[in-house]
Amino acid sequence: MPHSNSSVVTEIFLLGFNNLQNIKIFCFLLLLIIFCVTVCGNLLIILVVSYSRSLHSPMYFFLTQLSFTDILLSTIIVPNMLQVVLYEGSFVSFKGCLTQFYCFSASESLECLLLTVMSYDRYQAICNPLKYTLVMDLTFCIKAVLLCCGMIFAVMLTIAVTMSYLWFCGPNVIDHFFCEFGPLLELSCSDTFFLKIEDMIFAVPCVLCPFIVIIVSYVYIIFTILKIPSVSGRQKTFSTCSSHLAVVSIFYGSIIIIYLFPNKGNVKKILSLLYTVVTPLLNPMIYSLSNRDIKQAFKKLKSKMSSAL
Repeated sequence: MPHSNSSVVTEIFLLGFNNLQNIKIFCFLLLLIIFCVTVCGNLLIILVVSYSRSLHSPMYFFLTQLSFTDILLSTIIVPNMLQVVLYEGSFVSFKGCLTQFYCFSASESLECLLLTVMSYDRYQAICNPLKYTLVMDLTFCIKAVLLCCGMIFAVMLTIAVTMSYLWFCGPNVIDHFFCEFGPLLELSCSDTFFLKIEDMIFAVPCVLCPFIVIIVSYVYIIFTILKIPSVSGRQKTFSTCSSHLAVVSIFYGSIIIIYLFPNKGNVKKILSLLYTVVTPLLNPMIYSLSNRDIKQAFKKLKSKMSSAL
């Protein structure tokens, strides 16, 4: 049984979901299938974009980075969750818990920034089509991704270093299926006020500002689309950003729900599944099912592989 005392915490017990005795095997198999489909789906997106020359554009370059981030996020969360579900809770080392928190937070924040860069790409393509190739060249795309990664690395490293100075004396139980920021702080016997302020400050450039940029970009996009005289022209133009808009809505919608309307117990855990499990699963599906170019490239790749066999 998990213990609680005044000694330094060396391991964390993740409670996971309650009352899964009768359906834990079903939940385990479902999560395993979701994990496999998520990894394979995102890998397929990366493979198709890399193979097809027609998809070698900024939008699909950023899409491959988003797929890689989704694979990273699923790999960080789901394998450990499978153990938590199967054994109705699981022990993890304290260092392992901090590592999971760092990697999860970094991948989530990176996804925010990538979605923002993708919205800027759609803004340039729709609102400034004549200058699009000059602005969104390969150099800019690579610099944008490297800047996003560097920024997230610096921010999360700062938070991790600050958290390492806290004293964790118990209890060692987290009522969640992964090591999240809030539940981790609840285990600390130190004053966490400064760390909470630091987290709020860093949330501005990593979450709030990207969200504002996305909103502003789509305001300009919508106004530009409304100026197109023909209905078919408006529909065709909107289709180029509909997949991205759907992904943004799911991702930010789940985050807004869970952080603006905090819940306790299994309700919060179920909502957390939206951005840790469901979103990485849906992203490749949304882009592959609603994007004609990706579907055509996939058919060509499938045909080539069939002929090779």
